[in-house]
Amino acid sequence: MTTETLAKTPLHALHLELGARMVPFAGYDMPVQYPLGVMKEHLHTREAAGLFDVSHMGQIILRGPQAAAALERLVPVDIVDLPVGMQRYAMFTDDQGGILDDLMVANLGDDTLFLVVNAACKHQDLMHLQLQIASQCQIEPCFDRALLALQGPQAVDVLARLAPEVAKMTFMQFAPVRLLGVDCFVSRSGYTGEDGYEISVPAAHAEALARSLLAEPEVAAIGLGARDSLRLEAGLCLYGHDMSSSTTPIEASLLWAISKARRADGARAGGFPGAERIFAQQQQGVASKRVGLLPQERVPVREGAEIVDADGNVIGSVCSGGFGPTLGAPVAMGYLQSSHTALDTPVWAMVRGKRVAMKVAKTPFVPQRYYRG
Repeated sequence: MTTETLAKTPLHALHLELGARMVPFAGYDMPVQYPLGVMKEHLHTREAAGLFDVSHMGQIILRGPQAAAALERLVPVDIVDLPVGMQRYAMFTDDQGGILDDLMVANLGDDTLFLVVNAACKHQDLMHLQLQIASQCQIEPCFDRALLALQGPQAVDVLARLAPEVAKMTFMQFAPVRLLGVDCFVSRSGYTGEDGYEISVPAAHAEALARSLLAEPEVAAIGLGARDSLRLEAGLCLYGHDMSSSTTPIEASLLWAISKARRADGARAGGFPGAERIFAQQQQGVASKRVGLLPQERVPVREGAEIVDADGNVIGSVCSGGFGPTLGAPVAMGYLQSSHTALDTPVWAMVRGKRVAMKVAKTPFVPQRYYRG
């Protein structure tokens, strides 16, 4: 794609003004880093507060008395009993149990659900919803809204200056909030492992809000580079890399995201695409699954690197990898044959023809600091 054909978020001009280095991402011209640099942006988010433009993500509203039951037929998650003012992590699955996308679902009350889906999948997700459940609820794409993420331990202090009520919110709570006189949706959540907020704001008001937040002494603009290293340290999956339609939730180590009510022995067991295969895998195990990996040398191990055992047999591959600035060491995630997934199992990555020692490790690599009250 040429720069001319890339889509632009409502903050595009601001990114250029701030000196961002722009790259194509999911069809958008997006900031990968600012003059501060990826390492310092990453550490600033862990220590203070970082502002991310995630307006390329897709926002969709479902309305109607059947909306929750309809959506629940597409995801292995409890949507029907999702409390008003809360959001939940979900996945669209296909008939083979593969993951079509992962998303956040919030209950706004008044038979209204608010969805945030991945940028690269948003048009196919919208089509999927329209094909599957348009007869049961209204589906409204809100692709004209911006999405800002304010992340880090001081995010609460910053946002509470504009709306004191956000300080009382806990992890995964979701509420309509007025910011600078504009009606927004705010969730206490994010993609960094830190406390923080995601703010859905009408596009016309996004720049004013971003400038107001960036004017606060704790806040720095953060690009996609640090967003990736932050989420990798937090052990969070990136769709299209750590999971896809060729991996099931069990293979992706996302069993925790399948609600108890929807599991084989749950109150509303199954009823979502691929349920039979997913339940069979849960009982019988899988051939390979996603694990955390800690390289034992100062060599970053990147996505696509083959993983071998002591005898040089290929036993898997890396799905995400890089340097973890908080940890001060390389980190990675990968898919390994299940016989090699026990913690501390020694394995090796092939990097430019050389073996790099690694061991299977617990995720997250850095403790998550969500505010649970």
